[in-house]
Amino acid sequence: MEVAIILSALIQHWADLGIISVLLVLNAVVGFWQEYKADNAIELLKEKLALRARALRDNKWQEMSAKELVPGDIIHISSGDIVPADSKIIDEILVDESALTGESLPIEKKASDVAYSSSIVSQGETNALVIATGQNTYFGKTAQLVEKARTISFLQKTVIKIGDYLILLAMIMVTIIFIAALFRHESIFNTLQFVLVLIVASIPVALPAVLSVTMAVGAVALAKKEAIVSKLVAIEEMAGVDILCSDKTGTITENKLTLGEIKPFANFKEEDVLLYAALASQKDIKDPIDVAILSKTEENSIETNGYIIKEFEPFNSLSKRTQSLVKNSKEFKVSKGATQVILALIENNEIISDKMNGIVNKFAEKGYRALGVGKTDESGKWQYVGLLGFYDPPREDSAETIKTAESMGIDVKMVTGDHIAIAKETSKLVGLGTKIVIPENFVDKPDRKAKKVVEETDGFAEVFPEHKYHIVELLQDKGHIVGMTGDGVNDAPALKKANVGIAVAGATDAAKSAASIVLTQPGISVIIDSIKQSRKIFQRMNNYAIYRITETIRILFFITMSILIFNFYPITALMIVLLALLNDGPIMTIAYDNVRYSNEPERWDLRIILGIATFLGVLGVIESFFVLYLGIDILKLSLPVLQSFIYLKLSIAGTLTLYMARTKGHFWEIRPAKQLFIAITGAQITATLITVYGILLPAMGWFLAGVIWVEALTAFFIIDAIKVRFYQLLNREGIDVYK
Repeated sequence: MEVAIILSALIQHWADLGIISVLLVLNAVVGFWQEYKADNAIELLKEKLALRARALRDNKWQEMSAKELVPGDIIHISSGDIVPADSKIIDEILVDESALTGESLPIEKKASDVAYSSSIVSQGETNALVIATGQNTYFGKTAQLVEKARTISFLQKTVIKIGDYLILLAMIMVTIIFIAALFRHESIFNTLQFVLVLIVASIPVALPAVLSVTMAVGAVALAKKEAIVSKLVAIEEMAGVDILCSDKTGTITENKLTLGEIKPFANFKEEDVLLYAALASQKDIKDPIDVAILSKTEENSIETNGYIIKEFEPFNSLSKRTQSLVKNSKEFKVSKGATQVILALIENNEIISDKMNGIVNKFAEKGYRALGVGKTDESGKWQYVGLLGFYDPPREDSAETIKTAESMGIDVKMVTGDHIAIAKETSKLVGLGTKIVIPENFVDKPDRKAKKVVEETDGFAEVFPEHKYHIVELLQDKGHIVGMTGDGVNDAPALKKANVGIAVAGATDAAKSAASIVLTQPGISVIIDSIKQSRKIFQRMNNYAIYRITETIRILFFITMSILIFNFYPITALMIVLLALLNDGPIMTIAYDNVRYSNEPERWDLRIILGIATFLGVLGVIESFFVLYLGIDILKLSLPVLQSFIYLKLSIAGTLTLYMARTKGHFWEIRPAKQLFIAITGAQITATLITVYGILLPAMGWFLAGVIWVEALTAFFIIDAIKVRFYQLLNREGIDVYK
């Protein structure tokens, strides 16, 4: 467009020069503002993920953003933390420097050694003295060397391919126009100005802005769903996820231990088991088992106020039980703990051993963890009061959410470190299959067998973080787009390896750093909501691609064929600039458009995109020639008025093309977003007014404008109906267009 300005000056078309200059500046301002808003939106989201640090300020430990640290600060780092700045440590720790050096094994750091920024504390904790921050750190200096490096996602590669296709098409067409002009001895400057402007209009100049704004708006929408995007390209990857490996604890389940079943022994009742278990518990410690017992006691209105706890021995790894000395009318002891440990307190325990083991096994089949309860009698001998069965209940929405995920073509596989019996029971409760495997079923197995096992299973039990990485790797080798959840330091490699790494609520800094998506609320529903939102964003980009290709084909072929066949320029260079401005401006609002998410994982299918766009483009060319015939042979319009007539037709039909491109069914099936509708309507009212009253362009009056509106709307309804039939034809040919 800049070259067009120079050429306008050379051939002394001062009006065109002024108008194109103003439009160029206006277009640059609009582009800058949209990019600015997109960048701001992303920065606001990144602030939520900003690395935090604990620093000693004013003799108090304070939590602050890592960017607020300065050399000389004292900080505290512990296992799972990302080191926020280059710091000299005081106590010995193990540090993972793989992000800096590529060394996979943790490095032992001793007192006075430097822990580098962005390394991860694998083990231990220490205070440290900050010696360098920001770009002055080892990591910062390295980052500066690759500051300009950018990772191009598959989405960006695809859109760039579309852009290259349109540019090539434009170059072929304008070359033909230029050659024809040479043979006809037309003004080289005039022709050159026209073809340059035509190229500018054909190239999808709004593409980067549409991409940025759509992604940014989508990221904000995801944030409202409690999912923060740390890598924007993850939005596209998430739209294509077909296997989701989800943690059990805290994601599928509530991560809240619940008392599920009580089995009393001898002459004891369920109320007795619960009472003595409560007396062997403490309120203040907030131990999950104690909380579950005391909650159940309160729920069942069991009174403990008449009992005085004289002594309490908390649980420890040696005794594996708690014990209380209780006084009521008499003194006695109560204890709760591991079933075998309580059994060992009982004299002649062989009598009850088989019964206890049988109940423990039944509990295990249900996914319950058993806990024994005992008390002393009047003689001080221990009695086995009964067993308590605990479980981590599924979230209320897990079963329904998993059903929704399956209807969306997502295979949800549960991943847990728990025993296989617990995994099977939980899987059954939420509607997943019970075909659960453990690592020995796929680790150290031939790749072909291992891939089949992980692909066909419903979930994984007894896994460690290193197994997660292998699971992701095997599934990706089978061609799947994999989402993996995690929260710990050791989950980071698997989150990094996955197409979409998802750090669940409460994850360590290391997991958040490796993940593409960070959840701020627990539950699998947050993940599925994020996938739905990502698929909507993908749909908007797909609709834009169809519209952009259709428009380029429609305008390029119509103008080129008009010049070659009729030796006639149907519109001027200025009209092309106005088309680009008034049509590309409103297209930004496609980022807010209403769309329906696909029921299948999304993939870029250029066959369908190019097929439907070419079909609509060709129909648009035919319609344009009908309008040209109408203007020349029926209405007998003069050349300047005819060009305004054609311009308004191209402008209105262009925005109506967007309405067609955004649905596979009839255009009215999905109501456009208010922002899109207002922007398009405003643009076409502007286009109508400038042609009616001769603002910038030759005036043609309301009658001709009315003719164009009637023709454009009539053609729109007809072509939209043909489009629906074309999609149905593609579907019958085995091409899945109704995903």
